[in-house]
Amino acid sequence: MGQKEDISKKYLVALTSYTQFGPVRTKLLTQYFGGAKNAWNATFQKLAEVGLREKTIKSFLEYRDGFDFERYFNRLNDYGIDFVTINDEDYPENLKGLEDAPQVLYVRGALSKNDCNAVAIVGSRKMTSYGREVTEKLAMELASVGITIVSGLAFGVDLAAHKSVLEVNGRCIAVLASGVDVITPRSNEWLGLKIIKTGGAIVSEFPPGVEAQRHFFPFRNRIISGLSKAVIVVEGMIKSGTIHTAKHAANQGRTVFAVPGQIFSPMSAAPNYLIKNGAKMITSSQDILEELDLQLRVDKEAVEKILPNDGLEEKLIEILEREPLHLDEIGRISGLKVSEVSGKLTVMELKGMIKNIGNGVYKKI
Repeated sequence: MGQKEDISKKYLVALTSYTQFGPVRTKLLTQYFGGAKNAWNATFQKLAEVGLREKTIKSFLEYRDGFDFERYFNRLNDYGIDFVTINDEDYPENLKGLEDAPQVLYVRGALSKNDCNAVAIVGSRKMTSYGREVTEKLAMELASVGITIVSGLAFGVDLAAHKSVLEVNGRCIAVLASGVDVITPRSNEWLGLKIIKTGGAIVSEFPPGVEAQRHFFPFRNRIISGLSKAVIVVEGMIKSGTIHTAKHAANQGRTVFAVPGQIFSPMSAAPNYLIKNGAKMITSSQDILEELDLQLRVDKEAVEKILPNDGLEEKLIEILEREPLHLDEIGRISGLKVSEVSGKLTVMELKGMIKNIGNGVYKKI
């Protein structure tokens, strides 16, 4: 990276650290002034010409006068915080096309080119036992075949999704409504650190040190959907952030999947509403892989590395040796829970060992 480019990036970071501007206004300012450095150093009069209110200009100039470049970037280094700008090659490809894409994304951990096929799993903070079971199953199965799982590191569905991914040594990204050094809730900090340690990432558009605020969550939610190729809604009430995330996804051109639930359960109100209004109903991870045409892109060697054969595969192959069988029958013969068998069968199908021939019936290939 050239010195000029490096300086330009630092000015863009400084400009976005003034959170009152937001991504769209920051983008307009850099375009109008011909770069972040010029926008940062613009006079009161020049900023007024852009249409900024006097109160906003005064607030920005006061912030600018007190901004210490050396101290700010030293703090990033001290806390192990990296950043990517929208002009960088390693900026997440899925985010780049959004009209309101963050101009700067702070990162703890590592981003990956393979994140282009990421899938978000979202839902209620007060999930039911059904929601937990579905979340764990989907997260484990998708992560087991190399798909990055994106969520928000909150309680409930977010927490279950991240934990399940780590259980199968998968990769996940947590998106925060705060600075990446301020994990909220604090009780989930251990999980955030584990995500980083295992090769995942914590990301945010908010500068380090910024505490989460209620009105920040919609901004976070658009990044969750924006990073992903699809969004899975597990549970949620009809008036919730889950619905907003699904709407962000639809507006961004992402595929929205929803898990059907009981019509009397308030926690299934959101997914049922979404299904009624055009979201794709899912009952297994295979539905997602087929819909997104991801199955043929799975690296079988990567699958073996992430989830090596534990002996169960041979047992299930032996059961299917004579004839195709339904999932329930396979579970009965093996003596295992149907949920456990289902997850293993999905992995085996992606490895090319068996085939789902419809209605939950599997045969050996």
